[in-house]
Amino acid sequence: MRFFKILAVLTLLAVSGAAAADAGSVPGNANWYFHVDLKQMRSGGPGVAMYDWLRDEVMSEIRDDAGIDVEKEVDRVTSYATGDDGAVLIVDGKLSQETRDKIMAFIAAGGDITPLKSKGKTYYHFGGNEELDEDIVYEAGNIGLQVESLGEESWVSMAVKNKVIITSTEGHMQELLASNGKVKGTRSVDDALMVLTAEKTLVQAGMKSGMLGEGDWDSNILRNTEQVAFLISAAANKLAFEAKLITTEAEMAESLASVARGLISLVMFDEELEPEVAAALQGTRVEAKGNNLSISVALDPELVVQTLGE
Repeated sequence: MRFFKILAVLTLLAVSGAAAADAGSVPGNANWYFHVDLKQMRSGGPGVAMYDWLRDEVMSEIRDDAGIDVEKEVDRVTSYATGDDGAVLIVDGKLSQETRDKIMAFIAAGGDITPLKSKGKTYYHFGGNEELDEDIVYEAGNIGLQVESLGEESWVSMAVKNKVIITSTEGHMQELLASNGKVKGTRSVDDALMVLTAEKTLVQAGMKSGMLGEGDWDSNILRNTEQVAFLISAAANKLAFEAKLITTEAEMAESLASVARGLISLVMFDEELEPEVAAALQGTRVEAKGNNLSISVALDPELVVQTLGE
């Protein structure tokens, strides 16, 4: 997984990763997934405001640090992880030869550029040294990245048209190369992750709550939650946010819904609350059905960007 920190800087948004170009194809045995559609954001509508914020706050930094123009080269990014195959990161976009060369330079710096073959497609092995504890600095041209010790190996391929594929296991790389980067969704299996969808999806994410571990995340809510899914989509002239939880018992879903409605009501009494925020909170829908809890709200994109900037 540590190698993904490098590729995230090289090829996307330096966000913690989430199956192929279509997040609706998340494998049924996935523990978490993440998908962002930059092409949809910049195509117009309310997603443009979010895209502009990402360009100013994140993409410009990647361009300055790594010389990669995400705005021109990256359309979509999807990542997921399963218990057997580990993590996968797939970047969709028309990468320039210059960017491809930089990725190869980083592979050479910490891996092996001897080409491996599967189904006629080339991939490369990237492996760290498990015995090294100190940070390592990799340099390629004028780019220098200091990362944690790369004790875990990864496999990288740019052989599928308009895709960069990174996997934690060689077997999974070979499977993805055989399918040209497409993931066969098997969400009919028991306990498969929820995948929320919309006509114009911008960001999707889902996780089994057990993946959050303990510590600061440990709470009564998470202890009684099996899955969490999140979606941001474009709806008319607003950004629609939807979160859904699957709880261990129906009574817990009802209790959490009551808590959520109560917190919204309390906040509404805050005299310093801005009218736009109050209006948004008033339009929040909280619904419990069986052991499912859904929370959804539509927000003005400028209000969202303003909140992100604070």
